[in-house]
Amino acid sequence: MAKETAAVQATVARAILRDIRHTPQKARRVVNLIRGSRVDQALATLKFAPQAAGQDVFTLLNSAVANAKAKNPAIRDASELWVIEALVDEGKTMKRFRPRAQGRGFRILKRSSHITVTVSDVKANNKKGATK
Repeated sequence: MAKETAAVQATVARAILRDIRHTPQKARRVVNLIRGSRVDQALATLKFAPQAAGQDVFTLLNSAVANAKAKNPAIRDASELWVIEALVDEGKTMKRFRPRAQGRGFRILKRSSHITVTVSDVKANNKKGATK
């Protein structure tokens, strides 16, 4: 059995989108829809997602698929791949000020995020999500 697992190497490809102007909270809503699913189903979900971050994650997922095809030419299309990891991290926060009454200024925080998508041709076992 050890020989079989050593002989089969999983192709893992990653794509990262940095400093995208979506708040991490709103981007996580979109990324949670595709985590753990097949890539072709994830692309269909993202194509019709009403959230603004859906278009950017759709492009990012296509980039991850292209990276996987470049690593392993035996992969024919997106139906052979799984989304094994999808993360949203907080990026830079731009601080701006908005004029208010009586000469005051209120701070406006314009948040950004880093989105990482990892695809593989083998479905990963989710040990963190397993419950009792």
